[in-house]
Amino acid sequence: MDQLKIKEWKEEMTHHLIKELLPFWQSRILDEVQGGFLTQFDTNGEDAGTDEKSLLAHMRSIYAFSLVHLQGFDPEGRFLSLAREGVHFAVDHYWDSEFGGFYWLFNRNNEILIDQKIVYGHSFAIYALATYTLASGDSLGLDYAQKCFDLIQIYAVETSHGGYWEMFERDWTLCGPGSAGGDRKTLDVHMHLMEALTALYLCSGKDVHKRKLQELIDLIVARIMHPKYGTGIPQFFQDWSVAPQIKFDIIWGWDRFEGEMQEKSNTLDNTSYGHNVEFFWLMADALKALGINPHKYDELFTKILNHALSAGVDFEFGGVYVEGSHDGKEVYDKAKEFWQQAEFLTGMLDAYLLYGDEKYLEAYENIHKFVMKHMIKHEVGEWWPLLTREGTVVWEHMSHSWKVNYHTIRAAVLSVKRLERISAL
Repeated sequence: MDQLKIKEWKEEMTHHLIKELLPFWQSRILDEVQGGFLTQFDTNGEDAGTDEKSLLAHMRSIYAFSLVHLQGFDPEGRFLSLAREGVHFAVDHYWDSEFGGFYWLFNRNNEILIDQKIVYGHSFAIYALATYTLASGDSLGLDYAQKCFDLIQIYAVETSHGGYWEMFERDWTLCGPGSAGGDRKTLDVHMHLMEALTALYLCSGKDVHKRKLQELIDLIVARIMHPKYGTGIPQFFQDWSVAPQIKFDIIWGWDRFEGEMQEKSNTLDNTSYGHNVEFFWLMADALKALGINPHKYDELFTKILNHALSAGVDFEFGGVYVEGSHDGKEVYDKAKEFWQQAEFLTGMLDAYLLYGDEKYLEAYENIHKFVMKHMIKHEVGEWWPLLTREGTVVWEHMSHSWKVNYHTIRAAVLSVKRLERISAL
């Protein structure tokens, strides 16, 4: 371990966080006219004028600002104040007082555009609200996090084969099949629900939250991770048979799909390097919250990390690819999206802290340099959403209903804290 490099990486990431990323959000996220958060910004960081606000962007912002305060990067309490305003606004304006749960999409006047209840959105609501209470001591966050948890347990649990349904109408009636998503179970939602339940249990200390977190970890390991390669399988049918990866009507990202059926080109043999590494470090965090030694899962974690390093990291141009085959022999999408880079930063440092192998620091250095050189638009403060393999900008906006501050702020905060731990070894 090169302590000079560790020091340099920590200084660079701290500078980016304190001088670029946090000022970007503090100066522009509050909607001073209609209330709530503005999260649609063009390439120059100017308000894009889009007539849309999303539950996802709102909750992710609450989480990010709460994390900043919780981890000691908010000495004057400005980000906690933003988080508090976001929590109270969501409860007052986005909560369905008749059927329970949060609506999905709104216009700038905070009028409902999509009233469906999406478990992905409620996972982030739990994550954000519990983290807010951990940061602030304000019980309102935990109260509504528990309301979301209870609704998911009542309406979303799939009792025949385990796991959770994910797409619901306003009254929590299950959506139809196919692109409506009512017949699918996904890695994405189950992983982020695990993330949410970790924060909820840390906040509440309740046995029911602990049991449901352990149950979900066991299910993901048994059903969702590839039995041979340890990689994440994106979509399943009710009985956990592998389903073709299709595009849903309700979306929260920019996955590229093809043809009339809007399927992935390698629809039954496709895995996301970013999700795999994100799952590794989120599960390791969940195990620590449960008091379980992460080394119990060394076989799975080693498979995930070896696949990520051998197939997912671009050691020629730097950074992380989007997705490829489960066996690691093919890379299907060599573009560089922002969030995969962010999750690998945290994941590689956690891998080093868990296993002490220098190869994880080498991978971190590769991605750190790529992010600093290509991914961040330093003069504005946020990250480009999508680059070519070589680092040329493809998409230019700084923020959107899905590409907000969750991945970028979290990666910067957690990287600094983990680099501090490594430097103390």
